[in-house]
Amino acid sequence: MSDATSPPTVGPPGVGEVTLEAGAGGFGGVESQAAALGIRVQTQFGDIRRRFLRNKLAVVGLGMVGVVFLTALVAPVIAPSGPKAQNLSNTLASPSSAHWLGTDDLGRDQLSRVIYGSRIAVVVGLATILLALVIGVVLGSLSGYLGGAWDAVIMRVADVFFAFPVLIGAIVIVLVVGRGLAPVILALGIFSWATVARLLRSSILSVRESEYVEAARSLGAGRFRIVTRHVLPNSLAPVLVFAMVSVATAIVAEAGLSYLGVGLPPDVPDWGNMISTGQKFFGYKDFLWFFPSMAVVFTVLGFVFVGDGLRDALDPRLR
Repeated sequence: MSDATSPPTVGPPGVGEVTLEAGAGGFGGVESQAAALGIRVQTQFGDIRRRFLRNKLAVVGLGMVGVVFLTALVAPVIAPSGPKAQNLSNTLASPSSAHWLGTDDLGRDQLSRVIYGSRIAVVVGLATILLALVIGVVLGSLSGYLGGAWDAVIMRVADVFFAFPVLIGAIVIVLVVGRGLAPVILALGIFSWATVARLLRSSILSVRESEYVEAARSLGAGRFRIVTRHVLPNSLAPVLVFAMVSVATAIVAEAGLSYLGVGLPPDVPDWGNMISTGQKFFGYKDFLWFFPSMAVVFTVLGFVFVGDGLRDALDPRLR
């Protein structure tokens, strides 16, 4: 990947290339100059976007993720009924025009619960990786840039978290803290930051001795400015890819916790809870576990496709 601080190359179609110097305004200044001259600008972000959009599977994944987000956003509008509304006179009803995905053992509409389950998935996935990023980026930056004792201590702590499987560690925390949405997010986030920190540390080690970092250091820039303005922007690519894929991992882990009975309370419209309920009727009322399982697969595949496309778009070897 080219250096984000280098000025972009621009050129009108069929004429050749023209290089505009970036002043204090950065890319914005270059784009203003190019617009005044009627020249098409090729920025690093635009290059990444074009390569991402050329990946058909990534575009499909982006559409799948968009469907999940839109479903979560408009759930109260499109759901046929409330996710907890019971009709004990119509339990275990097979899919029909009245209940497209059938009803469960308490007469709750399966379609409504699958739709509302998308909200739990989105919240858990995004909040978990956000927590992991906050912890991992801070500790990874300290470890990679400062080195020495900081690096040794932070990496040894990360090794401790690597020693625990995410699901087992999350179960322990949830059992200690209690069931609920916040404990699940806390548990999954705590056991996800170590990978973020290690990825960022490795990337920073290859960037911190670069010429533009040395130039900033020789001009008297402080450590905080060097890290936030020069090192981090050029080190976050692998972390962003990991974050996208980790959203899918968090969704699967949360569904697994609920399936095992240590995640969200049973009455919450969660895909893991629905699969757990449906397993009691395996081979008899298979729609009870099949549809929420497909919702998990659809969502996870969407995030994985986007993550793979983002990885390819950010890989400088594929330019």
